[in-house]
Amino acid sequence: MSASTNFHRAFFGKCVLITGGLGFIGSNLAHRLVALGARVTVVDAQIPEYGGNRRNLAGLAGRVRVHRADVRDWPRLPRLIRGQAFLFNLAGQTSHMDSMTDPQTDLDINGRAQLAILEACRVHNPAIRIVFASTRQIYGKPDYLPVDEKHPLRPVDVNGINKLAGEEYHLLYSQVHGIRATALRLTNTIGPRMRVKDARQTFFGVWIRRLLEGEPLEVWGGEQLRDFTYVDDAVEAFLLAASHEVAVGKIFNLGGPPPVTLQRLAELLVEINRGGAFVVRKFPADRKKIDIGDYYADDRLIGRKLGWRPRTDLRAALTKTLAYYRKELRHYL
Repeated sequence: MSASTNFHRAFFGKCVLITGGLGFIGSNLAHRLVALGARVTVVDAQIPEYGGNRRNLAGLAGRVRVHRADVRDWPRLPRLIRGQAFLFNLAGQTSHMDSMTDPQTDLDINGRAQLAILEACRVHNPAIRIVFASTRQIYGKPDYLPVDEKHPLRPVDVNGINKLAGEEYHLLYSQVHGIRATALRLTNTIGPRMRVKDARQTFFGVWIRRLLEGEPLEVWGGEQLRDFTYVDDAVEAFLLAASHEVAVGKIFNLGGPPPVTLQRLAELLVEINRGGAFVVRKFPADRKKIDIGDYYADDRLIGRKLGWRPRTDLRAALTKTLAYYRKELRHYL
């Protein structure tokens, strides 16, 4: 039986809540879940500095319920969570630099709000199934490569510390309160619907914008190794985690095709775009302090337990992403 058949059985007619659902991964999840016949509700604060964009749900009018709500707004959480079979919890503050200049806001969103969400689930819907979007950032600077789930956790910025707290809350509520939660530690996710107007979500989005606007890319350092997950593959991982009981209470790394240096990534983008340029610059001092150096994930655990593997190679991922923004760039600026 195919994964698509299993997903249809798992999600058809089910009520699904996506926090951060106007953002990059959340909106791609919404599109996939609607196609599977789920009854999807999206919650997003639509704060301009973050990733929410109404354009991300284009084509889903009347098929998705959208609530403009902030996960820090405790009084509204119970009403949103009641009756939901699944919660894909992707609400978060993703900017590492913002977390260093405004740590309280990062704590409120990535720490306190996560605890409030779980409390609302415990009190009002303890049977809900949750998949939480964690991050490879919590590992910090790797002791070894590839990084597996047993690697020590040493975040290098406030964002990483708060995301680690959010992850631990989910695992604790799974172990102690029986809230069936799974955490996925994401690496660099790329693809359509990502934020490209600035670097608050990822440096790669800014590269896409500059390339399509005819400006040179800025590659800081250039020698760092990174791995990249195409968003469709990330969505597949979320659906697998939510639909397999063996994933409850577990943590899984996501990875991607073989890692590349940032300079090679820039070369590939220019090549696929058939034009453009990049310049290699010294790493800015403020960002160098929180850079983790080389990173790529060991994602064999999720392969063994859930059968997940990245199916989109890097060249295809870059080609699809560029094609999307050639048509859609104006809606993301």
